[in-house]
Amino acid sequence: MEMSMTEDIWDVIVVGGGPAGLTAGIYAKRAGLDTVVLEKAVAGGQLAEAVTVENFPGFPEPIPGAELGGRIRKQAEKLGVRFQRGEAQGLGREGDFWVVETDAGVMKGLAVIIATGGVPRELPAKGAREFKGRGVSYCATCDGFFFRGKRVLMVGAGDAALEEALFLTDICEKVYVAVRHPKDDPRAIRAEAILKERAFSDPKIEFIWNVVVEEVRGDKTVKEVVLKDLGNGELKTLPVEGVFVKIGYRPATEWLRGMVELDERGYVVTDEWMRTNQPGVFAAGDVRIPRGRYAQAVIAAAEGAIAALKAHEYISGNTTRR
Repeated sequence: MEMSMTEDIWDVIVVGGGPAGLTAGIYAKRAGLDTVVLEKAVAGGQLAEAVTVENFPGFPEPIPGAELGGRIRKQAEKLGVRFQRGEAQGLGREGDFWVVETDAGVMKGLAVIIATGGVPRELPAKGAREFKGRGVSYCATCDGFFFRGKRVLMVGAGDAALEEALFLTDICEKVYVAVRHPKDDPRAIRAEAILKERAFSDPKIEFIWNVVVEEVRGDKTVKEVVLKDLGNGELKTLPVEGVFVKIGYRPATEWLRGMVELDERGYVVTDEWMRTNQPGVFAAGDVRIPRGRYAQAVIAAAEGAIAALKAHEYISGNTTRR
């Protein structure tokens, strides 16, 4: 159930409504903790952008990411987890309680679980920011239908990039995929074997190897991109009307600076039990230090469960609990 901001003091405040945050909410509530989830947007967080999810246990058939996120949220709601719409803007301490400052007010709790995930990394090319929303997009499932029958470029070579490229083949005339490594480089395609096989065999997809996008050009909307060959430095123009970008995420942790330890890239530093340097503050999912971790929904969910169980241990030993 979604609620309005109040002065209630919670046992656990979960910041983020993706797989990590929702699972943390489920486990915290099942442990008997008064739990609220602060979510910025739609249920599922980054998961909601996934065209389909094929590797989440218990789902033998592909399921849209938004539907999976909605199901996890529904499970949390059924248990009595409360939801608050808003965006975290700061974290502080007030007596025995942690204070989460949001754009909708202030929330207080005995423990906080940070599960804010990440925000898409922007394409570092001239014109990319100028044409955002006018041909440059960071979500094919959101904007793909605008490009029906057109030629588009996908920038990226991971799971998300190939999933969205395959999704776009049902809409677009042609989908180019720009890869920053040579074809024979083992780093070239960082996606599951099944996705690579599908992409390589799709007649609408064409890979362009060892290139980066140097510039995005157009007038009112995108008309072409300039690609730079990383082997010889040659520049070439590719006519496209859309540019989709999937080159990873940066952690959404600006609101934590000065309060929780972050690494040089901005990820929250935790131990193996999701504990940060601040007692009572935990982190789970893509927001925490990657140390080679895979950005997978099932891993984020597992970390959310661990964070909630450790939060319960922390609160159980805290004499200030109501």
